[in-house]
Amino acid sequence: MSIDLNVNENINMIFEKLENFLKSKTVVGESIKIGETTIIPFLTVTFGLGAGGGDGKDPKGANGTGGGSGMGARVAPTAVLVIKGDDVQLLPIKKTGGLDKLIEMVPDIVSHINCDKNSDKEEKL
Repeated sequence: MSIDLNVNENINMIFEKLENFLKSKTVVGESIKIGETTIIPFLTVTFGLGAGGGDGKDPKGANGTGGGSGMGARVAPTAVLVIKGDDVQLLPIKKTGGLDKLIEMVPDIVSHINCDKNSDKEEKL
């Protein structure tokens, strides 16, 4: 069996497993009913995969081949849909960080700058 065939088999097997994993229930979770309220989670699914193989000779001249493949996945909640009677709300689940946090801080920064300018004007008088 050639190394190319093993790598192709591994890649095909990964994609078959991935297809079974990425169903609509993975992106839109199963609903949860609590009393008269229904909660439906929405998820973000990210994944990566790789495969490779090769052949060569060791220092004694013996032939060798090898191959491998791997996959990693992450499933994270992004929002929940809350349904209670006729009221429907989509509530985001998001940690602020990076640029979002900086944008949230802009009003405070501007406020501090304005306060500092006013203090400087009062000191000059």
